[in-house]
Amino acid sequence: MPPQETMRAIIKPEAGQGLEIRNWPVPKPDSEEVLVEVLAASICGTDLHIYHWDEWSAGRIKPPMVVGHELAGRVIEIGSKVKNVAVDDMISAETHITCGECDQCKRNQAHFCPNTRIIGVDQDGVFAKYAKFPAKCAWKNPPDMLPEIACLQEPLGNAVYATTEHELTGKIVAITGLGPFGLFAAAIAKVMGASHVVGIEPNEFRAQLGYRMGADEVLDPRDSTVEEQFRDITGGHMADVLLEMSGRPDAIRLGFKLLTTGGSVSLFGLPPGPVELDLADAVIFKGARIAGIAGRKIFDTWYQTSRLLSSGRLDIRPVITHQFPMSRFLEGLELMDNAQSGKVVLIPDF
Repeated sequence: MPPQETMRAIIKPEAGQGLEIRNWPVPKPDSEEVLVEVLAASICGTDLHIYHWDEWSAGRIKPPMVVGHELAGRVIEIGSKVKNVAVDDMISAETHITCGECDQCKRNQAHFCPNTRIIGVDQDGVFAKYAKFPAKCAWKNPPDMLPEIACLQEPLGNAVYATTEHELTGKIVAITGLGPFGLFAAAIAKVMGASHVVGIEPNEFRAQLGYRMGADEVLDPRDSTVEEQFRDITGGHMADVLLEMSGRPDAIRLGFKLLTTGGSVSLFGLPPGPVELDLADAVIFKGARIAGIAGRKIFDTWYQTSRLLSSGRLDIRPVITHQFPMSRFLEGLELMDNAQSGKVVLIPDF
């Protein structure tokens, strides 16, 4: 049990731009929940949306509330009905709380559950000393896994899902967008046996991270000769697999131009609105096989992610470009906003 009734937490206090550190009640778990001491929490693009209070946030978030959802922590209290974890277990969290009753859940497609509630979006999150959530969302970590790595399994799982939807052994892979998810995807593609991994990224900071994460080459999409450069790199071939991680309409169109006939596509990045695409040339005549990627497969992707990390073959440490005390969260948000970071990890200091 926590020794105090209140804690400091990063709060969305009201509608409008901004987040604040405030006193907040220490959560009390019910019979099917766990209470966790947060050891590390990473900032997600979703947190930036909430900070800026964009159209999505205004329609979804109900302030005041604690934000944040990517965590590693230690269980300090369990509800009376909890059987899957114990006090002192080191855990991360599947942030999607699914209903278990809808058709999608019963078909082992819980990642499509229409009744999903999200930690840090639909209920209090983890940018605090303590957090609670349903025990069914807890994922037990090896006791020796570093918290700064363990808290990244949730976003890493998105990239594992997007990347492993396709056979990659000996394949040429193009990745449009080398934000954190694209960077993860570059490393995963290499581990899964891709022969060439080519990143498409205009930001120099992230392009350099792409090389560190295993990309054989990173091309600037603003260069008019990018398609010719791609062919030169790959011996005259185009991409067998396209991993679209940016959500930018121009990147999506370029990605399909780089895709070979009969190639496969994962669409993960979320566009800001409708995207105009020549379906005949880009998809139909190419026979492109397209997978829409939403979250992670619960819990199949967690097993894949955990085992890739535990094997030692997948090293995601270069993606962690900054660590801050949680009280300095605004510095982390600014770096992410300016695309001058990979993943930013916050360590509770209050």
